[in-house]
Amino acid sequence: MTRFEHVVEPFEKGRRLDTLLAALEGVDSREAAVRLIGRGKVTLNGEVTTTKRRIVLEGDAVVYVVEPPQPFSLLAEDIPLDIRYEDDDIIVLSKPAGLVVHPAQGHESGTLVNALIAHCGYESLSLVQGEERPGIVHRLDMQTSGLMIVAKSEVAGHALKDAIRVRSVERRYLALVHGSVAPDTGLIDAPLSRGTDDRQRVFVTDERSARQSVTTFRVLERFEADTHDDGYTLVECKLYTGRTHQIRVHMEYIGHACVGDPVYGPRNRPKAQLGLERQFLHAWRLSFAHPVTEADMDFCEQLPEELAVPLASLAERSRGRTEVGKELLGQ
Repeated sequence: MTRFEHVVEPFEKGRRLDTLLAALEGVDSREAAVRLIGRGKVTLNGEVTTTKRRIVLEGDAVVYVVEPPQPFSLLAEDIPLDIRYEDDDIIVLSKPAGLVVHPAQGHESGTLVNALIAHCGYESLSLVQGEERPGIVHRLDMQTSGLMIVAKSEVAGHALKDAIRVRSVERRYLALVHGSVAPDTGLIDAPLSRGTDDRQRVFVTDERSARQSVTTFRVLERFEADTHDDGYTLVECKLYTGRTHQIRVHMEYIGHACVGDPVYGPRNRPKAQLGLERQFLHAWRLSFAHPVTEADMDFCEQLPEELAVPLASLAERSRGRTEVGKELLGQ
């Protein structure tokens, strides 16, 4: 068991105890916070409290005890991998939508990690991100498709981790968003943090817990509005940081949520989602220096059918491609 101590800061006063706990280290969600409180694992100013709605005040001392999560059994599973490149140090692959990258609560099996272990063995994958994430150096959301790098050797793992940290790995995404994005280019510099009431959502916030998050975008093509929608814009986004849900939250923040996004998109206009059951977001370009040979590596992955078909349905509504759009997509 791990014991945590926290003194309520001025910006946290007035929150409910369960909401506060959900934002603290070692607690994954408000449901987990409620369970801790109900089991008598939380004290407030030295006294055990079982009242989740207790309002905390500045300076209150909160102590809570968290039991370590049960270790996952990392089994090899025969899950097909769409590999674009492989050598002794790295793998570049295309992840389909619906595949979770690594085991977590609620997804203990059937992940990319399980497939990688079956493909090349646990001992042949870098543990730079920990023993439960062999091979992983960066992630994609479960319902985001596209290119990923996997590290096999430890040398490659540490080199790629450093390269991502200093932003020398270029990751570009295609996104179809709601509405007409006015500028042809833009930079979104807005810090992100998980919500305190809903740990599954990420928000733009100026709280101390927020982390710097930077996304740039280039408009490729715009589409006219119709009866059931406000039109659409196809954009290419580039990540300078790699926060959870970053592109999805940043595009929603500027008023142009990804089409089909079940979390950040509009929920009252189902016909505007073009029949999509997941966000229109695809990691289509990956450029980096090979972590061992230093050779230039550049990969491009076109849209999967479940995204290409809805996009093609908008062809007659196109307002024309931008110069960048013509360069990347053709005339």
